[in-house]
Amino acid sequence: MRLLYFILILTSILTFSQKKIGFDSLQLRDAQEVLGDDYGNIYIYKKKDFSLTKYDSVGAQLGKLLMTFPYKIQSVTNPLNIVMFSENAQEIKFLDQNLNEIQKINLSPTFGFIKAVYAEDLQFAWLIDDSNKTLFQYNFRSNSIINSFPFNINLQSLQDFLFYNNKVYILLENTLEVYNTRATLLYSTTINNARKLRRNNDDILIFNNQSIKKFDGKNLIEIFQNPNAKIVDKNNAGFLALIQDKLYLYRQK
Repeated sequence: MRLLYFILILTSILTFSQKKIGFDSLQLRDAQEVLGDDYGNIYIYKKKDFSLTKYDSVGAQLGKLLMTFPYKIQSVTNPLNIVMFSENAQEIKFLDQNLNEIQKINLSPTFGFIKAVYAEDLQFAWLIDDSNKTLFQYNFRSNSIINSFPFNINLQSLQDFLFYNNKVYILLENTLEVYNTRATLLYSTTINNARKLRRNNDDILIFNNQSIKKFDGKNLIEIFQNPNAKIVDKNNAGFLALIQDKLYLYRQK
């Protein structure tokens, strides 16, 4: 069984062609997060100085944002409206394609302590309030709470969360858990060194440092893996991998 698993992994790696992206290694040094939008632009987040920098596909800088607090970037799938959340500042920020702030939402006056945010669209967000153990559906345009659900689960090692199709996906450091809105556990599996979640149509993508897995509601399937990578990401062109301060794009053959 282990031999078959190894053959499947090796086969999946061999079906990708590799292309090095022309970045100076200094730009990639100390990167905490690397993201790629569907236009070929690359975003580098550095926790060292809380900076988010946008580059084009050849490494030319297009914009830079310096922040006072650490932020978690939900995704850059829509580069016209990038969503970020800071647990420290208890605020959501929306950025445009030049990394200029379009909107800032202070959550403290309305909620207790928000542990995680998932912006569903340009109007609604789902929030986990850890102090009140409650899941909120929040209309941030009108500053109104649409729904609230008791949600008393352990979030001590929370990495990310996502809401889709009436299910709550909780990514802990080494576990993926799926709940309904009544906080009933529907699914759980081990994910080592988990980093983030992303939705791709009806599939949920789970990222760790070296691989990306797809969860279709029943099965967990590895769709990309590179054991030498420090960070991996995905856009419509393929898979990005940061390896020894060099960035590569893998396209499926």
